[in-house]
This record gives sequence, C-alpha cells and structure tokens, in this order.
Amino acid sequence: MSEYINNREHRQKVLKRLIRNLHEGRDLGEVKEEFRKLLRDVSPTEISQMEQALIAEGLPPEQIQELCDVHVQIFRESLDKQAPPGMTPGHPVHTFRAENEAVAKAVEELKQNIAQIGAAGNTDAAAEPVQQAQETLNKLMQLDTHYLRKENLLFPFLEKHGVTGPSSVMWGIHNDIRDGLKELRRVLQTYTDYDFPALVAAIEQVANPLTTAITEMIYKEDNILYPMALEKLSDAEWLAIKEQTPEMGYCLIEPPDARPPVAEKERPAVMEEKPAQMKGYPSALPLDTGSMTPKEINLLLKNLPVDITFVDKDDTVRYFSQTEERIFVRTPAVIGREVQNCHPPASVHVVNRILDDFRQGHRDVAEFWIQMQGKFVHIRYFPLRDENGEYVGTIEVTQDVTSIRELTGQRRLLEEK
Repeated sequence: MSEYINNREHRQKVLKRLIRNLHEGRDLGEVKEEFRKLLRDVSPTEISQMEQALIAEGLPPEQIQELCDVHVQIFRESLDKQAPPGMTPGHPVHTFRAENEAVAKAVEELKQNIAQIGAAGNTDAAAEPVQQAQETLNKLMQLDTHYLRKENLLFPFLEKHGVTGPSSVMWGIHNDIRDGLKELRRVLQTYTDYDFPALVAAIEQVANPLTTAITEMIYKEDNILYPMALEKLSDAEWLAIKEQTPEMGYCLIEPPDARPPVAEKERPAVMEEKPAQMKGYPSALPLDTGSMTPKEINLLLKNLPVDITFVDKDDTVRYFSQTEERIFVRTPAVIGREVQNCHPPASVHVVNRILDDFRQGHRDVAEFWIQMQGKFVHIRYFPLRDENGEYVGTIEVTQDVTSIRELTGQRRLLEEK
C-alpha cells in the first residue's frame, strides 16, 4: 500500500509541475510529450486532485480556469481511452449526460444558424436565420438549469468528500458561458442596428468562444467530473441528489425514469442519527434543511432586515423578533396576549377577516403599505400551514423599504468602506 501511495504522490508532483510549466509559458506540445513519457495515463480523480492542490498552494482558480481547456488537451488522449461507466436511466449521472447530448445537438444547430446568417449576404436576408438562431439560443439558455444543479447539488456532495477543485474552477466557467449566452442574445435581438459585415463579426466574436466553451465543458463533465463523482459518492448520496433534482428542473430533456439510482433492495438504510448530532452539535434542532442551535436561530431572527411576529392558531401572540430598529413597538408583555387586543377596536374586524381567510384557505397573503415618519413601510401577513395543510398560525413581516424603492441600475461588486 505504501508503494502505491508514494507512486500516487509522485504522479501528483509530476502533474502539478507540468501544469505549472504551462502557466509559465512552456510549449503545449512539449508538455504533452513529457506527459506521455512520464505518466501515459491519468484518472479523472487525479486531475481533480492536481487542480485542487494547485489552488491550495496559492494558484488562483481564475488562472486555472483560463487554461482549463489547455489542461484537458494534455490529458485528452489518456481520457479518451477510458470507457465511461454505464449508468441506468434515473441515475443523476445518466440524466446529466442525457442533457449534455441534447445541449451538444443544440450547439451544432446554433453553428448552422450562424453559418446561414453569414451566407445571407445582407441584413434583410439574415432575418430568418437570425430568428432561427434566437430560437436555438432560447434552448441553450436552459443550460443555466444544468449548471445550477451541478453547483447546488453535485458540488456540495463532492465538497463533503474534500473535493473542492470542480466548484472552484467550473463555476467560473459556468458564469462565463452564462454571460456569453446573454451577450449573443443581445446581439441577435438588435441585429438591425448593425450593417451586415459588422453583424457577422459581432455574432462570431461572441458565438465562436461560446460554443467552444460549452463543448469543452461537456467533455470535462463526461470524462472528468462524472467519473470522479461516481468514484467518490455513495449510493445514499446519489439517491439524495436524485430526490432533490425535480425541484430544480431539467435542461432540454423530459423528466427521467422515476426509478431510484440503485435497486430498491440495495437502497441504503436511512441513517438514524440526527443531522445535528452527526455534525457535533448535540443542542442543535433538526430542521427541514439542516440544523441550528436555539442560540443561532434567535440570532438569525434578530438580525433579519425585517420585523417578525408570530401568532398561533388560537390567535395568541407567541413570538416577536426584537430587532435593533423595530418599526412598531413590541414589548415582552404582549407575549400570550390575544392578537385582537393588540390592535385598536376600529381595525379588529380587518384582523379577524385576515385570520379567518387564512384558516379557511381563502388567502395566502395579506399586505399593506403605509408612510410614517419619513419611512415607506411594507406590512405582510402569511399563514403557516403544515404538510397536511392544517393552519398552525400567522406571521406578520414588516419592513422599511424606503431605501429599496430608491434603488436603480445594478451593483455587482462589494462597496468599499
């Protein structure tokens, strides 16, 4: 075993050195040849570990992202020799790959649309192929769903196994592709603003790197990410991914076979330990999605940018958040009080109507907005119902939205203090 580990460590050192040579400007052909001589082949897991180690040693993920396609060129010959593992319909990897096949077809369709635009000869004649390109591009916009599932389902499970390289590098490429799709859509939507040569140039300037990036991402997923994930994740984790997938949706395919990713008889037993206990927080309360200690829950509620009051099914005030800048005065004395007694007599009938509508399922929200003391205040009431639809109470959410209403444009960067 120790000999294997030493060999693996040596391979990692060689891989890292070769990639660093690339980043320092060494010729790609020379690096590929040295790779063939020294290592000959490489596994998807080794590639991920190498990139992750480089990041840990201080190489910015952005630099790895910039040369990610070049990295793959070094390993492509080796990766192409490795047959992808077969997956049954219903397994998340089978679903991801089915989406990739559909995306690849759409990319080829887009290339044909763009070629037809270039062959049109003038802007007027380009109208029909531009429309076809827009329709194809609308299909490819569904890539966002594919990437969101990777980012929010697959990556978190990989990170639990210490695999952080893909999320550091691939996520950045996802965003580049998203930006490219939006920019190409903008060019196509405003095509009449261009003279014909400028239109063709503008489309090609965006579409060529975009289609290449999408195609390369498909290759990296199918040949590196998914094989490595299959090696790392357990059946229980794949089952969890499958069960959480429908909420996020699919990309260019119909919902897959409903069968679980493992046979029912092999379905892993549900772990009996509470998530809170598993993570070393015995005082944490298990919630639908995660767990928190009472202290953490209290701090969270106190620091939300809204005021919250909870009234139970019997119309009794049970809780309010004591924020620093609470809009309406609340004191601990109101706890245990009937909510009708917390309002002036003239408005009690409105309170009762809201609560009755909530109980009977006639309403899912009631909202008001007022101006007071120079503030624009938004007040909303929501019914709380359990999984069986039974009414369990109402929450009041109050927020000063004065500054929100004044927002314009965009802010994508953190404001410097």
